[in-house]
Amino acid sequence: MRPLPIRILGVDPGLRRTGWGVIEAEGHRLSFVAAGVITPDAEQDLAHRLAGVFAGLQAVLAEHAPHEAAVEETFVNVNPTATLKLGQARGVAMLAPALAGLDVAEYAPNLVKKTVVGAGHAEKRQIQHMVSLLLPKALVKSPDAADALAVAICHAQHRGARLRAAAARISA
Repeated sequence: MRPLPIRILGVDPGLRRTGWGVIEAEGHRLSFVAAGVITPDAEQDLAHRLAGVFAGLQAVLAEHAPHEAAVEETFVNVNPTATLKLGQARGVAMLAPALAGLDVAEYAPNLVKKTVVGAGHAEKRQIQHMVSLLLPKALVKSPDAADALAVAICHAQHRGARLRAAAARISA
């Protein structure tokens, strides 16, 4: 019996551009569904930009009906204010699918890069190139959408281990 396709939403959170990508995973076979970028109005205050990200993700969830979601973890950079704001965008990116009833996985940027490219410190163009090889039907014009598809691919590759670990915790 073949496994049913699992539809996965990957999110690369940001306040200026939140990339999203949807794939289907059936066993080891991956298929491109859709990808894009949510761009809240940069002239608005923080609360309204976060609301824009949330509304955009709600629209993606309604249109593409994923079964699971994965979000890239926030990396800490030299600017603590920027890191905190990115963390708020990430919180919204986790909240939208959680409120839709989806399990939400989190992956470190280095794990996403290592899973997709084979190196934990890959550049954006390398990620975009590998995403186009792994998902040949994907017409990804934005690095943010490519990063989101990479998060979804990472989840497809690691979800089995996550499910086994969760089952072990439940039975223990």
